[in-house]
Amino acid sequence: MDLQERRGIETDVYQPAEDSRLLADAVCERLASAEDSTDGERLVLEVGTGSGYVAGRIAAETDARVIASDLNPHAVRQAREEGIETVRADLVSPFVDGAFDAVAFNPPYLPTEPDTEWDDWMERALSGGEDGRAIIDPFLASVGRVLAPDGVVYLLVSSLADVDAVAERAGEEGFSAAAVADHSFPFETLTVLELLR
Repeated sequence: MDLQERRGIETDVYQPAEDSRLLADAVCERLASAEDSTDGERLVLEVGTGSGYVAGRIAAETDARVIASDLNPHAVRQAREEGIETVRADLVSPFVDGAFDAVAFNPPYLPTEPDTEWDDWMERALSGGEDGRAIIDPFLASVGRVLAPDGVVYLLVSSLADVDAVAERAGEEGFSAAAVADHSFPFETLTVLELLR
């Protein structure tokens, strides 16, 4: 089933769209280009896996072992059905220090009015709070703990959530940020940031 067909599905799980494809393309390309310089198996975490599309692409197109996580139990079930090793988790909380060579995340980033209720899993998958960064900021504060010393983070950010503000926050958490992929739409630009310590 291609992305166009998946988008119309009624579900409690975020189905892959253009943002998913952009993140998967960028991560696979960056990891594949680094394969020659690495020894042994790399461990990659995809946070907020949803349907498992990005994790599945990384597992299929690189030499990495991929672990996926999501807070949504329906997403965990769907990703497992796709054959992806998946854990129910809030961001990176259950994972050990220094475990991952790379972490990928397509966070909820749509700015949402404060009075909007997060009463279903799809709203949780999309809503980034008032400034679009309600999930991004705590992720940036915690992801460094689970990264290996030379680990890298691939974070998808929308212009609706202010890419410069995200890069600045990443800097406050000890990361340098570089845009490695982007795609513009009439209403927003999506950017994949590569974060290094």
